[in-house]
Amino acid sequence: MTQAAETAPVLRFVKMHGLGNDFVVVDARGGVDPVTPALARALGDRHRGVGFDQLAVIHDDPQETVRLTFWNADGSLSGACGNATRCVARRLMDETGAARVTLRTDFDVLVAEDAGDRLTRVNMGRPALDWREVPLARETDTLKLPLDGGPVALSMGNPHCVFFTDDAENADIAAQGRRFETDPLYPQRTNVEMVEVRARDRLRLRIWERGVGITLASGSCACAALVAAARRGLTDRAATVVVDGGTLHVDWREDGVWITGPTQEVFEGVLSPALPLT
Repeated sequence: MTQAAETAPVLRFVKMHGLGNDFVVVDARGGVDPVTPALARALGDRHRGVGFDQLAVIHDDPQETVRLTFWNADGSLSGACGNATRCVARRLMDETGAARVTLRTDFDVLVAEDAGDRLTRVNMGRPALDWREVPLARETDTLKLPLDGGPVALSMGNPHCVFFTDDAENADIAAQGRRFETDPLYPQRTNVEMVEVRARDRLRLRIWERGVGITLASGSCACAALVAAARRGLTDRAATVVVDGGTLHVDWREDGVWITGPTQEVFEGVLSPALPLT
């Protein structure tokens, strides 16, 4: 180990997941945020780093319990991440004994609650349905985009492109995700969802996350799937959403879209200062 590596600051982190949607959590309260795009990419590499779908950084906040910043595995920022928010909220509630915490994100101030049985519930806020807020590149009917398959567009703090299919299990989410994540209609790129409506209160969801790829679960994507289905009149405003990693419950209320599910802390670690950030 070089002398520079020996004197580099120690970066402690926690690995968590919500239904296989996995996160590295860095607590920067009381200090300087150490995360850069290069560090996010290095940590996100599943072969040479730790591996994650998103990186969540916890900051002090003068009004809320904490402030959160989210990074994708490709080193880009993400405005929202429902499962990571639930994971951090669970850790904060276990840390403080509180049954309710508030978390400021780039999207909104989110409220999280203990839902009992080690389940954590978070209000992801109201969906943005206007084309400017998604955002889209031009004025477009967000209920049926002029793209193959006529998907629905909305934002849950990050953009979504929601397709409906009769067979989610066999849907080619990899091809759809690669094709539409970077479609010119979405200037900030987009998450892509393939949704099968199995009942008015049950959806099957496959996910391609912007800046990540295929994921086992995603809180914001589950919210987007329910909102899109309800707007189309295919479901009621509350449903069980089955993702590759398990089951979430989503409830679109007047005050926002609430998502409930399990979280799991996996391990705590210390990043080697010798990790190359290139």
